[in-house]
Amino acid sequence: MPTPLAQPLSSQGLETQADIHANLGTAQLVESAVRSGEGELSRYGSLVVKTGAHTGRSAKDKFIVRDDTTEDTVWWGKVNVDMSPEHFAALKEDFLAALDDKKELYVADLFGGSQPEHRVNVRVINELAWHNLFIRTMLVRPTVEELGDFAPEYTIIDLPSFRADPARHGTRSETVIAVNLSEKLILIGGTQYAGEMKKSVFGILNYLLPAKGVMPMHCSANVGADGKTAIFFGLSGTGKTTLSADASRTLIGDDEHGWSDTAVFNFEGGCYAKMIRLSEEAEPEIFATTRKFGTVLENVVMDPVSRDLDFDDNSLAENTRGAYPLEYIPNTSADNLGPVPKNVIMLTADAFGVLPPIARLTPEQAMYHFLSGYTAKVAGTEIGVTEPEATFSTCFGAPFMPRHPSVYGNLLKQRIAEGGAQCWLVNTGWTGGKYGVGNRMPIKATRALLNAALDGSLNNVEFRQDPNFGFDVPVAVPGVDDAILDPRSTWADKADYDQTAAKLVRLFIDNFAEFESHVDEAVRQAAPNASIPA
Repeated sequence: MPTPLAQPLSSQGLETQADIHANLGTAQLVESAVRSGEGELSRYGSLVVKTGAHTGRSAKDKFIVRDDTTEDTVWWGKVNVDMSPEHFAALKEDFLAALDDKKELYVADLFGGSQPEHRVNVRVINELAWHNLFIRTMLVRPTVEELGDFAPEYTIIDLPSFRADPARHGTRSETVIAVNLSEKLILIGGTQYAGEMKKSVFGILNYLLPAKGVMPMHCSANVGADGKTAIFFGLSGTGKTTLSADASRTLIGDDEHGWSDTAVFNFEGGCYAKMIRLSEEAEPEIFATTRKFGTVLENVVMDPVSRDLDFDDNSLAENTRGAYPLEYIPNTSADNLGPVPKNVIMLTADAFGVLPPIARLTPEQAMYHFLSGYTAKVAGTEIGVTEPEATFSTCFGAPFMPRHPSVYGNLLKQRIAEGGAQCWLVNTGWTGGKYGVGNRMPIKATRALLNAALDGSLNNVEFRQDPNFGFDVPVAVPGVDDAILDPRSTWADKADYDQTAAKLVRLFIDNFAEFESHVDEAVRQAAPNASIPA
C-alpha cells in the first residue's frame, strides 16, 4: 500500500497542481510505467525501458553551486564545475514552474545509507513512474513506521522533459544536473538516464561523511564465512560487481559504501549492474535477476513479439544496465552492513599487460594507488583509441568526489592503520602482452589468488619485489600457473615489455604530480621506480 507523505511538498515551498503518487510499491509503479507507455514487460516480468539519447551520465552537464558553504570545501576544477547562485536561482524558478504544470508526479522518501547514524533522508520527485521505481530500488527503503515521521533533508527533482537554457541558467546545454549543497536541492533535467539520481545521492554522502570521520567509497563489499569483510575498489570494467557476487560469501553491496568506526555499510538497497553480453554461465546470480518482476532493464534489446531479451545486442547502448533489489542476489546481508574490512582490494584492468595479477601493498602504497585510481581503456572502445590508453580516476571515482582527493586518501590511510587491513592490487586486465597481443587474465586464476588473499594463505608464500612498482608479488601460489605471476616472463618480446613498463611508470608519476604536495614523504616514496629508462 502507498504511504502518504509525512511532510507534504507544500511544506518545502513546492507547489503543484499534479496528482501526487507518494511512496508507491513496486507493482504499482510497474503498472503506472506500462500504462503510460514508459516501458514494456519482458516475458519474464522485468520492466524494459529506453533512456533515449542519454545512455550514461552527462558528466559535463553537472554543476555545483559555488557559495559561502562550498567555496573552500569543494575541489573545484574539471570534475566539480561551479554554477553561480544567480544562475541556480533562475534554474530553480523555472523548475518549480515546470513542476506546477505537471499532471502527475511520483514521490519517494528514501534513505541514502544503511547505518542509521550516518544516513541521510532523501526525497525524490519524478515525472516518470519508472524513474521512481529505479530510485526506490537503488536507495534504502524506509519501513512504514519510518515513513510515518519522515522529514526530508535533501530533495531531488528529476524532470527529463525540462530543457535548460544555457544563456539563462549558465549551463553547457539543455541537459543539467545542478547540486545546491546549501539549499540541499538537486535539479536534474534534459536526460532520462536514471543513474544521475543514484550518483547524486552518492555525491551528497561523499561531501557529508568525511566531516564525520566516515570514509565514503566507490567499491563493492562482501563478508566471508570467517566473518571478515573485504572491499573491492575499481572503475567500470574491472570486475567490481562480478568478483563481489561470490556465492561463497555474503554480499553487502556492489557499488557504494561507507567505512565507519564500527562497520562497512551499503549506501544503497539495490544493485545497478552492466547487462551487455551478460551470460547465465559466467554470472548466474546477476543473470537470474533479469527474470524477476521489479527489475528495471535499461536499453536492453527485446524482441517485440516474443519479449525475449538479447544481452549481446548493443544497438541501443553499450552501457545497458539492470537495477534490482539487493535481495534478488542470494546470500546478501540482512542488515546491509558488515564488520570493518580486513582486506582492501584495488582492481585494475591493465590493458598494457605490465602489472602482475596480484600484489601486496603497504599502507603508503595503498594510498598512492588509491589516489591514482588506475585502469586502462582498450582499443576500439572509443573513437580514436587505437592502442591501450591509461585512465586515472582518483579514489576510483573522481566524478563523484566533491572534496579534494587527499581528504579521502588520508581517511583511507587512517582507516587501514586503525583496522589493520591488508591491501592488495589485483590486475584483471591482460597478460602475455598488451591488448591485441596478450590475453585477458583468466578469471579462474583471479578468483584463486583472491581467495588466497582473503583466507590469509597468500601471506605465507614467498614474495619478490616488483622492480617497476616496488610492491610485493607472490612467486608461487598453489593452483595458479607460476608464469602469470611474473608478467615479464609471459611476453615473447622482453624488450617490448621493459619499454611498455617504463611508459606506464611515467604515466603514473606524471598523473600523481598534482597530489604530491598533499601527501607525506612516505606516500611519495611509494611511487614507481622513475629511474628505469623509457
